[in-house]
Amino acid sequence: MKMKVLLCNCKGLCPSFKDTDMNTLPFQLECELEVEYAVLHPQLCGQGGNAVLAEALQAADRDTYVVAGACAPEAQRKLFKKVLRAAGFDERHFVPVDIRNTDNEGILSRLREAVDAILPQLQDVPAALSGE
Repeated sequence: MKMKVLLCNCKGLCPSFKDTDMNTLPFQLECELEVEYAVLHPQLCGQGGNAVLAEALQAADRDTYVVAGACAPEAQRKLFKKVLRAAGFDERHFVPVDIRNTDNEGILSRLREAVDAILPQLQDVPAALSGE
């Protein structure tokens, strides 16, 4: 399994990120989680952010998960639905995580929980394929 993490800080204007150090967060994620990379975009739901997301999705193979740390997961699914479909990306491999209203350690914890939730699903795949 490969994991790419895309982070958004809502243009740096949202008070829900006041306790977060976005300058150090991508490095922390790469050090503490097994990810291919972590990147920060100021507005993933904007034109440039959608382009970054589209490139990450298009470069992904079937073993890649894209974790988006941003606003509410329901909002992310709605905002990125067209980008996911246009890229032909398996929506089950898109993992939206709400990273608002916490600090770097809280974000790490939330992302770790999201990754840990994926792992049991992966362990079930070989058994399902072999007919067990």
